[in-house]
Amino acid sequence: MRLKPRLQPLLISRYTATSCIGTGLAATREALAAGRSGLTPCDFETVALDTWIGRVPHLEEVVLSPVLADYDCRNNRLALLGLLQDGFVDAALDAVARYGAHRVAVLLGTSTSGILETELAYRARDPHTGALPAAFHYRGSHNIFSVAEFVRHVVGANGPAWVTSTACSSSAKVFASAARLIETGVIDAAVVGGVDSLCLTTLYGFNSLELVSKTPCRPYDAARSGISVGEAAAFALLERAPASLDADAVLLTGSGESSDAHHMSSPHPQGLGARMAMEQALAGAGLQAADIDYINLHGTATPSNDAAEGQAVQELFGSATPASSTKGATGHTLGAAGGLEAVFCAIALADGLMPGSPGTEALDPAIGLAYQVRPRPAPLRHVLSNALGFGGTNCSLVLSRAG
Repeated sequence: MRLKPRLQPLLISRYTATSCIGTGLAATREALAAGRSGLTPCDFETVALDTWIGRVPHLEEVVLSPVLADYDCRNNRLALLGLLQDGFVDAALDAVARYGAHRVAVLLGTSTSGILETELAYRARDPHTGALPAAFHYRGSHNIFSVAEFVRHVVGANGPAWVTSTACSSSAKVFASAARLIETGVIDAAVVGGVDSLCLTTLYGFNSLELVSKTPCRPYDAARSGISVGEAAAFALLERAPASLDADAVLLTGSGESSDAHHMSSPHPQGLGARMAMEQALAGAGLQAADIDYINLHGTATPSNDAAEGQAVQELFGSATPASSTKGATGHTLGAAGGLEAVFCAIALADGLMPGSPGTEALDPAIGLAYQVRPRPAPLRHVLSNALGFGGTNCSLVLSRAG
């Protein structure tokens, strides 16, 4: 029985993704279809950790124009590289021209923004005074809002803008924020997504929490031992859906947000908050659990996260709905993960492709899910994507194919 949806579906009129498995949609599609991982042994900066990372190729070759020099940092260079793929900048500029700059929002997620620039600046501080280099520009790099301000400059939007920083759920939650702004008539379109880049803070920080794997991460594997940190930029353009759509058009049909209110860094052991987010997303879309054809799991490959999420999914969906985690392909891209995996879900709907889980070898027998290790073709109508952050800030999105 189809329930009455609480939200009006929004058209995802353009989307793009850049990560270690590919720059732009064509390379990303090829990697997902092949079940290929982009993880490599850690060779980032001066990091001396025995771990694997998801590093975006050729990112060091990106140069910002002099006009944008104040925003020069790894995170904004990654944002620009992502924006330039798949005609996304042109689509955003068209939206600004059609609706007006003040009617287009820029809502993005990140966790550390350009903190790498601060790390480098502290190495170069004056040995006598401790002063940071004069060229260091906090507002344009370290500041969490930097990436949204930078993207506004690039696409010419002047509507509401903010950055959500709720760890791994950051760039999923901005889809829900944009839906509320459009529903209430504040805006007509929104550039949403996430950008998060490698830095020493996240690599050493997660290592200090004993959450970093020495091998490529293995989500939902019985021998999983932690995450592989990655970096990515993913963007989507959300607009009201017109009356007539092509059958392969992709819609945002539901979103759900919750808090575990349990612990600073550990998920609720029974996945209570995750289940609440999934239930809200289904209700928003007017769907029941049985309507979902595929679940993109958060699946970080830490023992506690996968166990808690697996329990929540099993209780709500049973053990027959196909599910997988793509973290073994890209690593955990932290604040960009929700946006990146929303784009993966859009690709899955458009291409009829169920992604696999690179790196996973022997499923944890304690988690009873229909876990997909290898990708396979499958007709998909509705999919759900989970993003579960530190402190239990959770977000689930439902994406649907128009026909």
